[in-house]
Amino acid sequence: MDAGGTAQLRRREMAAAISGAGRCRLSKVGAGRRPPPARVRVAVRLRPFVDGTAAAGEPPCVRGLDSCSLEIANWRNHQETLKYQFDAFYGERSSQQDVYAGSVQPILRHLLEGQNASVLAYGPTGAGKTHTMLGSPEQPGVIPRALMDLLQLTREEGGEGRPWALSVTMSYLEIYQEKVLDLLDPASGDLVIREDCRGNILIPGLTQKPITSFADFERHFLPASRNRTVGATRLNQRSSRSHAVLLVKVDQRERLAPFRQREGKLYLIDLAGSEDNRRTGNKGLRLKESGAINSSLFVLGKVVDALNQGLPRVPYRDSKLTRLLQDSLGGSAHSILIANIAPERRFYLDTVSALNFAARSKEVINRPFTNESLQLRVLAPIKLSQKELVGPSEAKRARGPEEEEIGSPEPTAAPASASQKLSPLQKLSSMDPAVLERLLSLDRLLGSQGSQGTHGLNTPRRERMVLMKTMEEKDLEIERLKMKQKELEAKVLAQEAVDPKDKENSSPAVLRPLARRTVTVAKPLKKAVVMPLQLIQEQTASPNAEIHILKKKGRKRKLESLDASEPEEKAEDCWELQISPELLAHGRQKILDLLNEGSARDLRSLQRIGQKKAQLIVGWRELHGPFSQVEDLERVEGISGKQMESFLKANILGLAACHRCDTS
Repeated sequence: MDAGGTAQLRRREMAAAISGAGRCRLSKVGAGRRPPPARVRVAVRLRPFVDGTAAAGEPPCVRGLDSCSLEIANWRNHQETLKYQFDAFYGERSSQQDVYAGSVQPILRHLLEGQNASVLAYGPTGAGKTHTMLGSPEQPGVIPRALMDLLQLTREEGGEGRPWALSVTMSYLEIYQEKVLDLLDPASGDLVIREDCRGNILIPGLTQKPITSFADFERHFLPASRNRTVGATRLNQRSSRSHAVLLVKVDQRERLAPFRQREGKLYLIDLAGSEDNRRTGNKGLRLKESGAINSSLFVLGKVVDALNQGLPRVPYRDSKLTRLLQDSLGGSAHSILIANIAPERRFYLDTVSALNFAARSKEVINRPFTNESLQLRVLAPIKLSQKELVGPSEAKRARGPEEEEIGSPEPTAAPASASQKLSPLQKLSSMDPAVLERLLSLDRLLGSQGSQGTHGLNTPRRERMVLMKTMEEKDLEIERLKMKQKELEAKVLAQEAVDPKDKENSSPAVLRPLARRTVTVAKPLKKAVVMPLQLIQEQTASPNAEIHILKKKGRKRKLESLDASEPEEKAEDCWELQISPELLAHGRQKILDLLNEGSARDLRSLQRIGQKKAQLIVGWRELHGPFSQVEDLERVEGISGKQMESFLKANILGLAACHRCDTS
């Protein structure tokens, strides 16, 4: 690029800033206008030749012109060079302190103002990104230097007597093959990236460690750094196989009213380098890792191009890396991009690609703003008396009749004020601070205009009047019912005094509980054996015989004795049928003869004996001999005691009655 191109680029920046500032007048912080734009600052660092790799007398492909510009050979025409101008250029003789003090240290002050900042290290593999960010014990990089200065700033600003109390927390993660992994807790698995209602990017479940000194930071950071995925390739023995992100959060709380709260985030990002698999020799897992790295970096380039062209859709969601960098590129952070390049000619194409990406990133416009909110002080709960909680009408009803007659010697307490009954800070303490601030300002405005109470946060006046009228009507109705109750009780007492004999029969209809329907349980059906009429007549003729029969008259059942003149009423659950013992013995003997001599067909003539039971009886008789008594039938397998009892009831009486008829 020449001087004319540089001037044209500056004009484009100014035009973009002016047009962007005039598009919208809204502000997230409620200041009435949009936050001022802040361009992404880009610095380029040229690493020295690697020992043993530079040929004797081989000139570098990149040469610095001054502290902000450089030139590189044009691959289309070797007689020309391509010139680039950035915010800062650090040559091969620059130190870690130069890079940190010139580009990173100035943005740390924004964290104490509640704003976000991010530092990205970009470049091809083997260009020195990890060395720039981490460094070595002898030459610490950006991350340890930034944490040391940031903790020193927080100690100074959050000391005793200062208006703000500050706290610092850290989180460390990597994006490996499109998986977000927590380096402080490797067992947590793949994490998800979310966006809250304010547009802030967050990762639920990410470990946060509080740190107060640099020793605390090293205690958490050094073991987590060993969890990062690295691998050996032909170009680098310890090549980063993932994108590492260190998130440092600074929380500020104001010690005095109005108790504001600020939050600033610092993203320190070590991107994995783009790789040419023909030169790195990646195979298998390394090839898969290289594909994921190149894919995410390609999406990063698409995001930068979409922001520069003003496209309606920016593909942040196409990659986990760009989703996490949404706040750093085109968002609300002060961003620094450190592009690392190599001087060797074999890295020429990678160097040109990195410089082109850095030049495009320089045109991205961010809009930092202060993340500030109000922190509500939780008020002590107001203790109200029972009368104030229940109300005057309900308190009057709650007192007994004696208390109403005697009366309370103390005067009734004055009702609680509207501010005590309806305290907005008690009910809305969990509300969003921005919404609550607007509600409180509206409440103060209504109060200044002469309105009583907090009408903006309470029930509307019309609905409240209707509710009060309804409550008065209900109170009058209850009083009327009480008077009617007393009149009825007085009438009942007067009636009892006049006629004391009918005291038991007369009961006040008001005090007697409602009659309930009695649930009747069905009684078991009674069974009776119908005997032949001739047998009954014979037994009637005999003087010693006494046989009872069942007859039904009206709705009552009575047991009549044939030789008695008057019927004798008995309870339904104690009537039964009796016959002479001789007939019972004859019936049992006949059943025993059938069991011992009868065939299966003869046995089926008995009640409760089917084909299966008849065969069981015949088989048992062949094995064990004849039955000695009828009760031996229980020994037959398949006939239980209950079946035996029902068998005797069904057969003995019937056979005895039939025998009586035959003999007569």
